[in-house]
Amino acid sequence: MRIALVAQNGSPLTPTTDPNADAQAAAVTSLAQTLAGLGHRTTVYARRDSAGLPGSAILAHGVTVEHLTAGPPAPLTADQLTAHIKEFGDRLAKRWSRNRPDVAHAHFWTSGLAALAAARGLEVRVVQSFGSLGIAERRHRLPGSGPAARIRLETCIGRSAESVLAGTSAEASDLFRMGVPRASVKVVPSGVDTARFSPDGPVADRTQRPRLLAVTPLAEGQGLDVLVRMLPGVPEAELVIAGGPPQPKLRNQKVYRDLMRLARSLQVHRRLVFAGQILPPDLPALLRSADLLVSAAPYDPSGMITIAAMACGIPVAVSAVGGNRDAVLDETTGLLVAPGRPDLLARRVRRLLAAPMRREAFGIAAADRASARYSWDRIGRETVAAYQRCLPPSAADAAAIAADTAASALDMATLVADLPLQPVQAAEAALA
Repeated sequence: MRIALVAQNGSPLTPTTDPNADAQAAAVTSLAQTLAGLGHRTTVYARRDSAGLPGSAILAHGVTVEHLTAGPPAPLTADQLTAHIKEFGDRLAKRWSRNRPDVAHAHFWTSGLAALAAARGLEVRVVQSFGSLGIAERRHRLPGSGPAARIRLETCIGRSAESVLAGTSAEASDLFRMGVPRASVKVVPSGVDTARFSPDGPVADRTQRPRLLAVTPLAEGQGLDVLVRMLPGVPEAELVIAGGPPQPKLRNQKVYRDLMRLARSLQVHRRLVFAGQILPPDLPALLRSADLLVSAAPYDPSGMITIAAMACGIPVAVSAVGGNRDAVLDETTGLLVAPGRPDLLARRVRRLLAAPMRREAFGIAAADRASARYSWDRIGRETVAAYQRCLPPSAADAAAIAADTAASALDMATLVADLPLQPVQAAEAALA
């Protein structure tokens, strides 16, 4: 197959200060490499988000990345990306008219809009991965969850795509509630590079204290205050928070100042360490240095950091939400704890730290679980199987599908046409 991976939200060659964003970019790269290794011609189409990016580059063996100019060559928020969907889609259409892929796999909702618009009339099958749904982010009251029309747009994308790959069973349930046909939804989680993330390898320097590690953006809504409030109940342990800007710039961050103020009031500030930005090559060694990965995030759509820690043989104590609920076997590979409960989290963490043999057994089971379920080889094959189900059926079936499509009330070209001027308003009008 000729496969196009569409990632309008940014190039996988552009590093960020957000561990989750880096993990998402790495996931696109790893998927592309895996697909190429399975014998498929793979191209990643990304928005040029840095002036220094080339028009085309070899991302990995058998994988090309094409950078399309759509808006300024700088990182943009989801709100800002919306204004450039039509331009990105137009450039995609021009590329695909010359070199048509069999399947286009869009990542994130803005990429889905662009891919559906570009695929119109070209017989390109579009598969969608959202990564995170607006309906779930709104339910968890997350800040910066995108424009008001996002939920309605995601509903239309889900119903218009040939197939939707849900990252978790929770996301699949949300898609069903949004009216996306069950037959078109397939749960295919993000994978983990088990060569990089494994129990064997370098270990970052650490102190003699038991180390609790949180790898997360330094931002509101990540449950970091819950982790700090947990510390008094886990005597002697240190909490290392990795993420955010480089250490010299941490003091400029309001979240850092608020957390330090809270830690001082609880008299645990000497056991709280901010590691700052962690570059992707350094993440496996940092994970291996931990006794336990912890997270109190109220929402974790993919659980990618949790899975990476498990692959390194590190047990986890994380919120029972999103991707964590699928990945973690409670009391076998780690602990699942209700979010917003620092007392309960402290009690369960304290007991696990006091039982080294039990913790070691959890780590062994965690590595086995990550390797068996989340290796890129398995995820790649499941993804290819989903693509193959989207390839053109028999002529009779194709005619029936065409009739259903013609009867649809949604015209994706109309939906996207006016987005550069009034992106959200145009989308709302088209969906009204």
